Amino acid sequence: MTGRADVARPAAVVVGGGLAGITAALRLAEGGHRVTLVEGRPRLGGLAFSFQRGELTVDNGQHVYLRCCTAYRGLLERLGANRLVHLQDRLEVPVLGVSGPADAPVRTLGRLGRAALPVPLHLAGSLARYPHLGPADRARVVRGALALRRLDLADPTLDAVSFGDWLRRQGQNDRTVAALWDLVGIATLNARADQVSLALAAMVFKTGLLSDPGASDIGMATVPLGAIHHDRALAELERAGVKVLLRARVAELKPAAPQHAVRLEGGGEPLAAETVVLAGAQDTAAALLPPDALDRRYRLDGFGTSPILNVHVIYDRKVLRRPFFAALGSPVQWVFDRTAHSGLAGTSLGAAHPGAQYLALSQSAVQDEIDLPVAELRRRYLPELARLLPAAGGAEVLDFFVTRERTATFDPAPGTAALRPGPRTAVPGLLLAGAWTATGWPATMEGAVRSGHAAADAALTADDRPRPVDRGDGRWPR
Repeated sequence: MTGRADVARPAAVVVGGGLAGITAALRLAEGGHRVTLVEGRPRLGGLAFSFQRGELTVDNGQHVYLRCCTAYRGLLERLGANRLVHLQDRLEVPVLGVSGPADAPVRTLGRLGRAALPVPLHLAGSLARYPHLGPADRARVVRGALALRRLDLADPTLDAVSFGDWLRRQGQNDRTVAALWDLVGIATLNARADQVSLALAAMVFKTGLLSDPGASDIGMATVPLGAIHHDRALAELERAGVKVLLRARVAELKPAAPQHAVRLEGGGEPLAAETVVLAGAQDTAAALLPPDALDRRYRLDGFGTSPILNVHVIYDRKVLRRPFFAALGSPVQWVFDRTAHSGLAGTSLGAAHPGAQYLALSQSAVQDEIDLPVAELRRRYLPELARLLPAAGGAEVLDFFVTRERTATFDPAPGTAALRPGPRTAVPGLLLAGAWTATGWPATMEGAVRSGHAAADAALTADDRPRPVDRGDGRWPR
């Protein structure tokens, strides 16, 4: 009886085990499909993962989310991982500015935060006290924010304009761009204002800062990312009946009716499925898509990628007393304390140096640095950390290494929106998911999860089976 019922369920293959693929696979399984998830790497999580460096557990990069990221928060809830993350009660971003020479730096600490007031007054007090801008520049920022609020995110012409050009037309200058617009924008969009589509920038700032007082509160994992995106995800996928194939690469996709065939490298019987979701990177999807599967205006080779560099430093003592901060006047962008959840204290290095601290620098949009040798990056960033953090100047560096994601995100340049396809293709049952698809969001964990929902919705709608109701906010359907 069980075997016949199982065979009667439609089959689905999800190619890619990142957040988009995990989401799509769970949703399809919950919707009554027999799902196989295929991932070429030995772990799930896509570009938000952990690995072992000796005894140390290292995240490939610092990944954060905001309270407004309802889809990613819904995935955390679905994975039972809410206790493995921390979400600020109220936005608080220390911003440390530095000027002057290395032997006599001048440091100025400010903060960006919010009050319990309606939008946009929730940011007014913080901005009024922000030491990195003078009164005239603070007024410029207010005018820019009010102009952003008036933009219609549904206006397709916004995508043709660069955010930098628009900011200058609103009276912004180099100081306001550096101290606010790029401070936030580089971290969320992985590009500087002049290289970003106004449509994407407006979406980030309107949603994150100007939609709800708590929308911009910052969340991050308190454990290695792999504990959430691999361990918890794998357990929930298997509990939902999803067959997970790791270290399995797709060699060929053969579309056919009523079932498509997915052939894996190494031979064996192809996987047959009525539904196939390509949930990997855009180049992977492009290599597997059959000719004419997409309208010609959606050119997956038409938009490029942007890198993210992470610099990891372990000092023999505590040099930073905050969980994180953003930097101004330095090539350093964002610095995070990674000591606790990396397990440093439990390593032999930590035992030999009980007060050791592990810092990670998250460096976005660093096309000119992504391929520099480690020795050059060491010469560049250790003196800068000493300029920013007085205690770092006298501390011993116990370890220094880098992680590089050369294709971390799609390039959010003007004109990108027109190139991003939705979940459906011209081939029935063949769907797309990934942060690069047309979610309206930049390449974030939130965008990836939303794309997985969109692909699952398209599949479940097509087969006319009863399904959970999509609430339209990206949260897990009930």
